[in-house]
Amino acid sequence: MVDLGCWPGGWLQVAAAAVGASGRVVGVDIAQVDPLPEYANVISFQGDFGEAPVVAALLDALGGPADVLLCDAAPKLTGVRDADRAHEAALLEAVERALPQLLRPGGDALLKILESAEAQVVDKRLRARFTRAKSFKPAASRPGTRERYLLAFGFRG
Repeated sequence: MVDLGCWPGGWLQVAAAAVGASGRVVGVDIAQVDPLPEYANVISFQGDFGEAPVVAALLDALGGPADVLLCDAAPKLTGVRDADRAHEAALLEAVERALPQLLRPGGDALLKILESAEAQVVDKRLRARFTRAKSFKPAASRPGTRERYLLAFGFRG
């Protein structure tokens, strides 16, 4: 399993439990993630998954494409609406570029999406790369937040 935007590490812990001792979870974030020594099956490092060498390092640490890709990443918000929307779209485009390398055909993904017209365009392209996809807003989301999640099954490769 790969976790893009894994700071502060909560999803790494959940993923580690889900894959069990024989599975592997690899996470990356721009921010430094504290080591999780209690989880021998978790590897995390600092980097920008939008950069090709970081994607190569993820793939190497995974030992091949993952069965599941998680991305709870969100850009640092500036308060400038157009800039924030552009950063969110760029983040989703980086996920879209990394998918063919990091996710095996038939694999599944869970991606955070912040609502905007720009993100909708990328969302539509992402959905087309899977056999089935649906959006949902978790009950734990704060009221008024623009976040939702895209749950996608059966990556077409």
